Amino acid sequence: MSSFHDVRVVRGRRIRIVLDNGRLEEISESHFHGAAIRALEGSGWGFVTTEDMEGIPEGIRTAKEVARKINRSEDLSLAKGAAPESAHIDVAPKVDPSSLSLEEKVALIREIENRARIDGISSTQAVYTELESSTQYSTSDGIDVEQSLTRTAFAISAVAKRNGLYQAGSESRAGVCGLELFEIHDAHSLAENAAKTAIALLDARVPKGGTNPVVLDQELAGVFVHEAVGHATEGDIVLEGGSILEGRLGERIGSELITVKDDPSLSNYGYYPFDDEGSASSETVLVEDGILRSYLHSRETAGRLGGVPRNARSQGYARPVVRMSNTYIDNGDWSFSEIIEELKDGVYLLGSRGGQVNTAEGVFQFNAKRGYLVEGGEITQLLRDVSLSGHTLEILSEVAAVGDDLKFNSGRCGKAGQLVPVSDGSPHILVSKATVGGAG
Repeated sequence: MSSFHDVRVVRGRRIRIVLDNGRLEEISESHFHGAAIRALEGSGWGFVTTEDMEGIPEGIRTAKEVARKINRSEDLSLAKGAAPESAHIDVAPKVDPSSLSLEEKVALIREIENRARIDGISSTQAVYTELESSTQYSTSDGIDVEQSLTRTAFAISAVAKRNGLYQAGSESRAGVCGLELFEIHDAHSLAENAAKTAIALLDARVPKGGTNPVVLDQELAGVFVHEAVGHATEGDIVLEGGSILEGRLGERIGSELITVKDDPSLSNYGYYPFDDEGSASSETVLVEDGILRSYLHSRETAGRLGGVPRNARSQGYARPVVRMSNTYIDNGDWSFSEIIEELKDGVYLLGSRGGQVNTAEGVFQFNAKRGYLVEGGEITQLLRDVSLSGHTLEILSEVAAVGDDLKFNSGRCGKAGQLVPVSDGSPHILVSKATVGGAG
């Protein structure tokens, strides 16, 4: 009977600041230190968490006992990922967040929020988050590694109101970095842009719903590839029968213009040197020229399906599950102006306000932040309350042009009750036929 155990010790500090209409709604600083312990006996997993570091040996024994109780007759073979280049990896920020006090950080966020409070704006909110964490990971089969990271993020939103109509604008940025995030991105200008967008949307048209050719901007196309494609390639979802891509490796699932990758080694918000099973980060080509090439894996799913593990992730010391990192549609060779000209008459959709996806059935519906009518290859009227819906494989097959302007957006992805930092990206893409929702 196969036997395995691992221990992941996580320690760190979180800060969160929320300003709402100029009022300090939240200011919190918390410290955490705990261990996640797994044991595999045959095919049964035991899982234990503890905040008592002296209790780790007892935790291993308990996890093994739990695993034995639920073990079935067959053995589970775990694939082993590549080892990290270094056993100790410390990604230090250029500007240490501790160089500013909590009060100074509040003042900085207040300045940003104030820039969004222009005439016509009825409410604003600004959020700042900071996470410093260190992870030590060791296994019974010889892995012993450690990594330290700092992640910071800010978001600003503004709401405009007129005659009972509300419209919102928002901007956010995040990275594996310190306070240099505010040097890389002009947060004050982003706040103004959010406010101006909200005000402009009050005068925007609501589109008539129907089937149209569409251009998706980098943010919306990135959300599409994350939600509709990325989740469907997660090995655990495939094994559970919850993916429309189950059993389709080597098959064409979209236009030959589409190549999709997931790469935790990229220096975006989803970056990590090694995953929460000690596998070194590296690129996975999910879709190559329209052909499904790979799934994303943990050691277990790679052992069961074949593949390379590098995408087991967890929030804090929760149980690791298969997760994306930095997922994106790779660049094509069309310029944005060429794509709009090729569109001729259709809709240009920008940004994402969330939506829904069913990976088992392959259907989705996303709400764009805004859109534009395109007439004769020219961008004309601003559109509001616009959505995109359809079938994942149909949309992928209808991609007629892929831009050369890849851009990433950052956020947190939810799965199994956990949130982890991710980035998704894309160049502009032209879809020759899609369902655009609006006035009906």
